[in-house]
Amino acid sequence: MLCRLTIRDFVLVDRLELEFQQGFSALTGETGAGKSILVDALAFALGERADAGLIRAGSERAEVNAEFDLAASPEATAWLQAHDLDTPGVLLLRRVLDASGRSRAYLNGSPVTVQQLREVAESLVDIHGQHAHQSLLRSEAQRALVDSHARLESLLAEVATAWRNWRAAKTLFDTASSGSEALSVEREQLEWQVHELQTLNFSTKEWQLLNEEHKRLGHAASLVEGAQFSLQILDEGDAACEAQVAAAINRLEGLCEYDPALSEITDLLQSVQAELGEAASALNRYTHRIELDPRRLVEVEQRIEAVLGCARKFRCAPDDLTMLLARWQERLSVLGEAADLAALEARATAARAQYEQLAQRLSGKRAQAVEVLGREVSQVMQQLALAGGRFEIALLPVEGGNAAGFEQVEFRIAGLAGSEPRSLAKVASGGEISRISLAIQVVTSQAASVPTLIFDEVDVGIGGGVAEVVGRLLRELGGKRQVLCVTHLPQVAARANWQWQVSKTIRAGAVRSHVATLEGDARVEEIARMLGGIDITSITRQHAREMLGLP
Repeated sequence: MLCRLTIRDFVLVDRLELEFQQGFSALTGETGAGKSILVDALAFALGERADAGLIRAGSERAEVNAEFDLAASPEATAWLQAHDLDTPGVLLLRRVLDASGRSRAYLNGSPVTVQQLREVAESLVDIHGQHAHQSLLRSEAQRALVDSHARLESLLAEVATAWRNWRAAKTLFDTASSGSEALSVEREQLEWQVHELQTLNFSTKEWQLLNEEHKRLGHAASLVEGAQFSLQILDEGDAACEAQVAAAINRLEGLCEYDPALSEITDLLQSVQAELGEAASALNRYTHRIELDPRRLVEVEQRIEAVLGCARKFRCAPDDLTMLLARWQERLSVLGEAADLAALEARATAARAQYEQLAQRLSGKRAQAVEVLGREVSQVMQQLALAGGRFEIALLPVEGGNAAGFEQVEFRIAGLAGSEPRSLAKVASGGEISRISLAIQVVTSQAASVPTLIFDEVDVGIGGGVAEVVGRLLRELGGKRQVLCVTHLPQVAARANWQWQVSKTIRAGAVRSHVATLEGDARVEEIARMLGGIDITSITRQHAREMLGLP
């Protein structure tokens, strides 16, 4: 859900911060006041194309921030996690445009590309109107809407998995069939390489231990000499540390009866004496354990050289030899299977049959779903000044199928621009697309995943009773989704849960757009203005109060 929109120096807006709520909201105002600027600003934040002309005159840059609550946006949350971006339950989209026309985009403070901004935005907001950001005109989005409405996501996932399995099996069979000689040469080469590494019998852990042992054996003389030297100083020499500390303890113990303060110092020295004794014992054990072993040193160096030689031969680091062996063994296993062409062909055939069975099931369920959906949307269209219009969903065959099944989906309209059904994108005008989209969204609102819907001028070319229907439908849709509608019809605005008014003001000789939240009498005045124009009478105000359900 869209929670907050902050706009700075965008077209006519200098600084504006809007807080949004759940439900249906209406955005109203005089023609030319800049109602659509807010929609344009949001579209800019969602990744729409932009140029320096969007920057307010006299400013160096424009900036729009859009904050979303992700509680109802699992797709956006999954996208953020997949791209290693923070997902604290809130998403902040930020986009900045400078005077050169260059824009920068951020998600939760992390810089991203505009394309990435568009990708995550597609699961957050749908803008319906005379804007390019309309998912319902994309074939892939149309198919996704049909499948979602029919609850076919699980079956679709099975079809996609079966498709990938079939393509992988077919690729393996085709490769084996066309390149059996080359595969045989590769297999012989790999068998020799695997034999070399298996003969080496090497492990990464052994390499670590070899290097540690080599250091120890190579410096054994120095280690023994150093240990014996330290032992002399600590315990065995005429002036050994331990003996000196013991003498100091004896001397101080005799003086403690004259000054008890020396007792604490004596205790410290006794601790030192104990530590020195432990260190001397440890050194004694070490000197007996360490030994000069030239023969073992030669063995270790020969083993190290064998490992290094093998690593040089296969052009890798010694630590990578184990991983290389595993990769070659895996490839050998694949090549071993590839040698059995009959088995590969049978596997590919079985995988194709599995895919076709699932895809046929999906096609059958889609056919049932599109018939019902087309009929329901057509019924709603009749109420939206689209009388005689018929909404159909065509399932167009895809040769050979794909991961989404045997067909692609195309939304079509009949009865508006001709009797024959034609593609929605090619037949309907901007206003018609908005109202058709409204009809579709009302029918599919329970299944669709985008939590925020924006309708810009969905009431173009309608009025009277139809406008009341639009308002009622938007109010109904607002009970399930967040809906924002830019409108000039009082019948639509009066149905909104809350309402904003956009107006133009002049400050310091510059035109600015201003947005005010309308409540109580202020909202009555705005509805009355929309009803009666410049001269607002008491009758107009009373009519406005009746439309708002006020006494």
